[in-house]
Amino acid sequence: MIISNEDDRLRESLTFAEPAIPERISADPEVVENGLAKLVLSIIELVRRLLERQALRRMEGGNLSDAEIERLGSALMKLEEKMDEMKRVFGLSDDDLNLKLGPIRSLE
Repeated sequence: MIISNEDDRLRESLTFAEPAIPERISADPEVVENGLAKLVLSIIELVRRLLERQALRRMEGGNLSDAEIERLGSALMKLEEKMDEMKRVFGLSDDDLNLKLGPIRSLE
């Protein structure tokens, strides 16, 4: 087997990442369920915030009727209430759902 420079670089990067990989992955159902809930709720929160910003832009641009603004506001409030309920069920806080986007910035 011939090892090229590309293979060496791949091995180096994998070696560097090894300490970050846990020795064992938790298979505890409660931990897995909570982690999945955190992921799903984080994505929903991201979409909710994007929808809210888009709604504000459309309102400021005068692209929505009064009835549409009322329906949109009501829908966003219901979604926020449901999110609060789900966060309570899984014991999550707003900080738990704040996606860290690395060097870009956080969700907030």
